[in-house]
Amino acid sequence: MSRFKLALSLLLTLAAFALLIGLGTWQMQRLAWKEALLSEIDARRSQPPESVDEVAADLRAGRDVDYKAMSATGRFQHSKERHFLATRDGQPGFYVFTPLQLADGHFLFVNRGFVPADNKEPASRKAGLVEGEQTITGLARMKLVAKPSSLVPENDPTHNIFYWKDLDAMTASTGLDGQAVLPFFLDAGPAPVPGGLPIGGVTQIDLPNNHLQYALTWYGLAVALAVIAGLSFLRRKG
Repeated sequence: MSRFKLALSLLLTLAAFALLIGLGTWQMQRLAWKEALLSEIDARRSQPPESVDEVAADLRAGRDVDYKAMSATGRFQHSKERHFLATRDGQPGFYVFTPLQLADGHFLFVNRGFVPADNKEPASRKAGLVEGEQTITGLARMKLVAKPSSLVPENDPTHNIFYWKDLDAMTASTGLDGQAVLPFFLDAGPAPVPGGLPIGGVTQIDLPNNHLQYALTWYGLAVALAVIAGLSFLRRKG
């Protein structure tokens, strides 16, 4: 092999090695970020519940309020509940999102929990349509700004079926004034509901954390490349 080809081969090998090491290091940085995020979420959930005003103030200040413990007091507007397609323990059904009218006239959409598909219509679960002032404790959830994936179907407000949590579309389909609706949700906790439906406490915290596995893969490939390159060099030298 000519010196030029040898130098080129060495240069490409070093570039590939540096790339693999860089990818592994990037995954380690992502691991540290993900662990910090999970720790922060656990801290938010374990704090005493904040009021609606406190959560709204945090959001206006640019702070992330997702999964923050909070409570809200108001009256449910059951005639305007919206239905988000969901499953629970393999059973198809819906999450029931109901506007809660607060004392100041604002509305907060509350994810009251899961109902089986056969109980989509409120008339089938009248006991759970609680009247009067209610205090709901759970977790604040941020609104989505766009559909999470092109694979997710478009929402169907006409039939009151939502495939992704589009707060603006939910609001528009109820006829509520968008200016009066707070820009976040409240996922109700597991407190029992008369009649048993909806079933609360459905918040899912599913943040995959495979960064260490990915990092070890990239580092392993870098080591394998170094070994192969070293053996190749020794063979030529011999």
